[in-house]
Amino acid sequence: MMKRSFSILPGFRLASGITLFYLSLLVLIPLCALVWKTTELSLHDLVATLTNSRVLASFRVSILTALAAAFINLFLGFVIAWVLVRYPMPMKRLFDAVIDLPFALPTAVAGIVLAALYAPDGWIGSFFTELGIRIAYTPLGIVVALMFIGLPFVVRTVEPVLQDLDSQLEEAAQSLGATPWTIFRRVLFPPLIPALLTGFALAFARGLGEYGSVIFIAGNMPMVSEIVPLLILTKLEQYDYAGATAIGLMMLVVAFIMLLVINMLQAWTRKRTGKL
Repeated sequence: MMKRSFSILPGFRLASGITLFYLSLLVLIPLCALVWKTTELSLHDLVATLTNSRVLASFRVSILTALAAAFINLFLGFVIAWVLVRYPMPMKRLFDAVIDLPFALPTAVAGIVLAALYAPDGWIGSFFTELGIRIAYTPLGIVVALMFIGLPFVVRTVEPVLQDLDSQLEEAAQSLGATPWTIFRRVLFPPLIPALLTGFALAFARGLGEYGSVIFIAGNMPMVSEIVPLLILTKLEQYDYAGATAIGLMMLVVAFIMLLVINMLQAWTRKRTGKL
């Protein structure tokens, strides 16, 4: 007599079916449509579209600004999460709530506010203009916008890991004569590396495809401060749907490769720190 398989969690088949359905509907089918639409271009036209100087410049701007903002957020997000977890401070809950503001604020509104603040005659931009630094309508303005929308990803990824760190390990290291820097470097920092890499990957991926908060502060000058999402929109307005999907597919490939590298590095660090 065959034994009937039993699962502790009932409804597995129904749950997996719903998961696959929505995953296909929201992710797989649109991605397949993106690839299918790109096949309307011949290989020569596809290469010509992707190697166009304006397209390459937009990719350079999008990738470099997203990386710069993600690296800055990696440091600032760690510091902010450290302060929120480790130190008592007045109005701590208010500051903690402000961290999540970019999640709720429409990106277009954020872009308008940032452009007004960092414009040459804005409250903050006028100060930097006197120093000879122009922020708005330059790639530096794009970095500022991406820092704004990417910071919460790092803070919210690192904060729970900091909260779960065992304080007894620090006390034991201190009782053995370790300096504060040694405790941080050898005891506290290794468990944080996977969380830091995850926050970096999320902030980078968010910034790579960001549109609303960037177009108002970027200046949108071709070859200088034009991002890939804006170029795709320009192609769509010109009814060049195949060209737009080709650029979008290339953006998808670039993002997938970079995220794959980051995830592989994250897995390696988890394996390495697990052996320590």
